[in-house]
Amino acid sequence: MTTEHTVDFEPAERLAKDHARVRREFWAKIKKVAARLPFAEDLLAAYYCAFDRQTPRHVQASLLGALAYFILPFDVIPDVMPLLGFTDDAAVLATVIRLVSNHIRSDHRDAARAALQRLKDGVTPATE
Repeated sequence: MTTEHTVDFEPAERLAKDHARVRREFWAKIKKVAARLPFAEDLLAAYYCAFDRQTPRHVQASLLGALAYFILPFDVIPDVMPLLGFTDDAAVLATVIRLVSNHIRSDHRDAARAALQRLKDGVTPATE
């Protein structure tokens, strides 16, 4: 029987490994591109929700998948293409956020706004 906090199709070790990779590579990429992303706040809110210990595992897995797609160097549409480069990232993120939107709380959004402001000010967010 599956509970809300388990992921039958993904071993826990794999999810932990993905957690570490997303956490490690996310901030490096967001620092480079935050100013160009119209969906940066949603991306950051998804990040904070994915790493919130209160977020159910299946939600974490979905968000980590979307975040991993954002940080991975291969893409359906390469991120270096002006205007079009992040459209596929935005589509994946928007789809996942719509599916798990009731788990992205106001404190995740507040943290996202604060981190985005720090990035715009040239300060590295403390949550790296």
